[in-house]
Amino acid sequence: MANDSNQSAQASTALPIHIQGLTKRYGQMYALDSVDLEIRSGEFLTLLGPSGSGKTTLLMAIAGFNRPDAGSIRFGDTEMILTPPHKRDVGMVFQSYALFPHMSVAENVAFPLKLRKIGAAECAERVAEALATVQLSEFGERGIDQLSGGQRQRVALARAFVFGPRILLMDEPLSALDKKLREHMQIELKHLHEKLGVTTVYVTHDQREALTMSDRIAVINDGRLAQVDTPHAIYNHPANAFVADFIGESTMLPLSRDSVGRLTFGDQAVTAEAPADAAADHLLVVRPERLFVLGAEAADPEKTIRFDGTVREFVFQGETAFALVVVDDRYELSVRFSTDSASSQNELQPGDRVSLGLHREDLITIPDSA
Repeated sequence: MANDSNQSAQASTALPIHIQGLTKRYGQMYALDSVDLEIRSGEFLTLLGPSGSGKTTLLMAIAGFNRPDAGSIRFGDTEMILTPPHKRDVGMVFQSYALFPHMSVAENVAFPLKLRKIGAAECAERVAEALATVQLSEFGERGIDQLSGGQRQRVALARAFVFGPRILLMDEPLSALDKKLREHMQIELKHLHEKLGVTTVYVTHDQREALTMSDRIAVINDGRLAQVDTPHAIYNHPANAFVADFIGESTMLPLSRDSVGRLTFGDQAVTAEAPADAAADHLLVVRPERLFVLGAEAADPEKTIRFDGTVREFVFQGETAFALVVVDDRYELSVRFSTDSASSQNELQPGDRVSLGLHREDLITIPDSA
């Protein structure tokens, strides 16, 4: 494993990435539409979005594998738009791993060092350190076909950082792994980033993966940035309906206004005063895990919003369960809770009338626009 001095030296050379006005068109379709993004030195930033949103196009522009039609990409103070990929000195982990099947594990990891004409002794030392970092010290002589999916992913990672890049780019590297291994590798990658300290840009369409691993998340939709913030802020304070719907489970309920402009649902005031954008329509974002079943006692309207409805479906999922509850004869709320054997919530049946509560401190309202 690399020593602390080597790691801190590498961390100190991490580069920020400055992206301004980046535009990429394919015919009349904008894959990227005037994207501005500041990626901080040494941070783990995830590009998150649905298929076709532009996240991989942006990553490949940073790597140099596609040429934008307009805009700027700077690594530190250096403009990179015209710099070819092999001169950008970035580590890259592809979705397919792109390992060489005719080479051993150690030879795969050594490949970028040999391209840079690193001497044999130093090359062997760096390969040994890289394999130790990804916990594959005993696998150097094995063939790629002798490795599991998780081990191949580790080899691809070791090859990407063995030459000491200041920027590491990853394009959905965990997508081929099964759920259990994928969740384990998310934590491993997070720890590896903390150890290496390099600026890391990671692409995924998996919201939980992004929330687990990232310092910040850039949510992309139709080639534009919908929101850039910390996982906590994006989940609890989505900027718009797209982000609220894409990040986590949620139901969005349309809100009305009372005579003084406050937002309301039914006969309940959701906000204490009129919002600043008084002319805009708003939605109430309801997260399933924030709802709870009210007991026989009345809820305090100063602290709790109440929803009365009918259970349409109850689904047991092991440590958790969820119910679908129809409220106001139109809207379907998902409720998720623990399956503690002592909980009366486990006794819900389709057709039951039920009252749900949502603490006012958990209220999320957003403008009704994408």
